[in-house]
Amino acid sequence: MIHQTAPLLLLVFLAITFLQSGYDKLFHWKDNVSWLKTHFSKTLLSTQVPLALANILVLELISGVLCLVGAIELYLSKGTIYGYYGALFSSITLLMLLFGQRLAKDYDGARTIVLYFIPAVMAVYALN
Repeated sequence: MIHQTAPLLLLVFLAITFLQSGYDKLFHWKDNVSWLKTHFSKTLLSTQVPLALANILVLELISGVLCLVGAIELYLSKGTIYGYYGALFSSITLLMLLFGQRLAKDYDGARTIVLYFIPAVMAVYALN
């Protein structure tokens, strides 16, 4: 079990991150759309905010659920399939978020996403 502790912690971290973020988007949709329309007003995403947010929401929920199931799978049976795909989806989702922040010229926001990207890639590596 010792060698599985780091991947297990990474999966739980990613599950919490994406499930909470997805929950927030789902239950505070109008507030998120309103803020993001302002945030992306000077970009090519300005007219696509609700669609982009829906895409991110779906990816976050898929990422979070896969990481949660992956953590359970890893703990119970030492399996890594769900965790690997959860970490992979998490990394892809974070790359999409990073692209948006860079597009909006929000470099502080982009830097913050990198802090989440590092553990996501570590999880991909550990579970590969």
